[in-house]
Amino acid sequence: MSWADDRPHRPTISFSQPFKLKDLDDIQPAGDYLLDTDEELIEGVSRLAYRRIATLLHLPSTSRPQSRTEVVSVSPAELDAARWKKIELAEFSER
Repeated sequence: MSWADDRPHRPTISFSQPFKLKDLDDIQPAGDYLLDTDEELIEGVSRLAYRRIATLLHLPSTSRPQSRTEVVSVSPAELDAARWKKIELAEFSER
């Protein structure tokens, strides 16, 4: 497989409310965030198919630009849950 078989994406995703992901120490503010998604071609199937190999979230949000940024690996399923469901932030404030 060559690098030409990879399919990178860099969408901006929006959170309408603050959110918390398992691997992040802090609650992140609502806003727009850059997301890097890398996929690779699955060979040997009858039509084009890709497998996600990495999902990276850029912190902080683009709504709150800062001189220092961080890129963290995130679970696509957890990211979707944080975007589409209301998360009870009270349980995180007790920690």
